[in-house]
Amino acid sequence: MLTALAVLIGVGGIGESIAQEVWDRAAAVEVNQELNRPELIEKGRYLAIAGDCKACHTAPGGNAFAGGRAMQMPVLGTLYTSNITPDINTGIGGWTLAEFEGALRRGVGKDGRNLYPAMPYESYAKITDDDIKALYAYFLFGVSPVHEAPPPNKIRKALQARWPLKIWNFLFAPNDPFTPDPSQSDAWNRGAYLVQGLAHCGACHTPRGIAFQEKAYDETDRRFLAGGPVLDGWQAYNITSDPVSGIGEWSDEQLTQYLKIGHVNRLAQAAGPMAEAIENSLSQLSDSDIAAMVTYLRTVPAVRGKARVARQSLGTPATDVIIKRGSPLAVDRAANLKSDGARLYLGLCATCHGVDGSGSKDGYYPSLINNSTVGAESEHNLRQTILQGVRRNIGDDEIMMPGFARELDEMQLKKLLEYLRRQFATPAENT
Repeated sequence: MLTALAVLIGVGGIGESIAQEVWDRAAAVEVNQELNRPELIEKGRYLAIAGDCKACHTAPGGNAFAGGRAMQMPVLGTLYTSNITPDINTGIGGWTLAEFEGALRRGVGKDGRNLYPAMPYESYAKITDDDIKALYAYFLFGVSPVHEAPPPNKIRKALQARWPLKIWNFLFAPNDPFTPDPSQSDAWNRGAYLVQGLAHCGACHTPRGIAFQEKAYDETDRRFLAGGPVLDGWQAYNITSDPVSGIGEWSDEQLTQYLKIGHVNRLAQAAGPMAEAIENSLSQLSDSDIAAMVTYLRTVPAVRGKARVARQSLGTPATDVIIKRGSPLAVDRAANLKSDGARLYLGLCATCHGVDGSGSKDGYYPSLINNSTVGAESEHNLRQTILQGVRRNIGDDEIMMPGFARELDEMQLKKLLEYLRRQFATPAENT
């Protein structure tokens, strides 16, 4: 009896396997095999880098493009990114070119359901037909399939219906591919195409409206790239040409260097999502594409915020830390002194950033004086940098700052932030 049962189970398993193979072959018939060409796949690989697809569609420690990365969305809840490998069952292995294009440009999945706009399809709408084909070729024929389904989304019950997204798309999402401006240079148009489209800079750096829509999608609207909302604790800064609130005072060389390696001595250092974008995407783009992006960004109309002094021009060398150095710690036993900001700086920061905050001469340990993160209007990015640290791998260079989330309680963090902002984020005459 047991032998017969085992045989039946084995036959059933074989039957299921054969059925699955037939199903997979049927799905694969829909795939556009004519695009399986080496040169097109290579073009798509580069475009996928420009679009930074890996950053969102790869979970920490997971397989590339297999999805499962958690994304915290304000009000909505937690979304888990989809598997975009060519696996038939859990990925996009059976998608047609039209279905791929629909998801990328209009935010509509293979099953007809609307995607949440955590996927920047409003920006990807600008991708040209030829580039859509190249991306399709890469993901269908140039990426290894991974059979892995992401966790289910954790969306608030009242917001789980997808049909309102159709209305949202109608009201807010553009759907026209990029059109070159004949009055501008080829470099400007290439830069505009990358910034507005594939690189989707506006997804982070443009203000959001009441329905969480981007308020602008190109330079014709003065709100474009004027600074975005706080997402996952990080805030993307104003990158318009304004010399105070934006990057108008940055030289072309400084902006180019920042986009390529994420570091400009005594000016800016990338951390969090921006470091990730530089590591996975911008650092791997051609010099001509980076130059094109710089060319375009220079022409984005200036938007002035509340700041009256550029964030990279604030702060003075610390002196109170030097006074405390070597003095008895017994007095710090009192509860109100345990979180003294200057002492916390001395214990956690001074070894790398210098007792006076000037950093190292080569800039590997950044100066906190004239630092565009420390001097920003809000403390969001400084807070996240202290808590999470910095991880940035560009080529053979690894930049690392430890996070102090386990060492600092909220009161201590508050005191340290107060000290750093008072010392390094105020005009020199006010310190």
